[in-house]
Amino acid sequence: MVTLQITVLKRLVLKDLERYCGVPLEACPCFSEGQVFVTEYEKPEGFCDWAWKDLHAYVAVFLTGGQFTDGIFEGWMKDKDTMVACCTDGIRPVVFEIKRIKRRSTR
Repeated sequence: MVTLQITVLKRLVLKDLERYCGVPLEACPCFSEGQVFVTEYEKPEGFCDWAWKDLHAYVAVFLTGGQFTDGIFEGWMKDKDTMVACCTDGIRPVVFEIKRIKRRSTR
């Protein structure tokens, strides 16, 4: 069984893009910095649907034994069990650490 831990690293607000918005900008209300979610595949309870869609490809790679330290990712991440990714909100993105914390048994 593979278990992943997803930690909210940073909630950004790109204030210089506020001119495109109809409301004053604040950080994403769905997450708090330091918030931790654990999953073995399913979207964790309380996790934003849009952010999950954005992270799902990374989650799928880890769940199937892949990593982000070789090929086009060579040198990008120093830990083969960790990836940093963000949601695609162009004005108030949230940055996450996705970490494989438990691997499948090889028995």
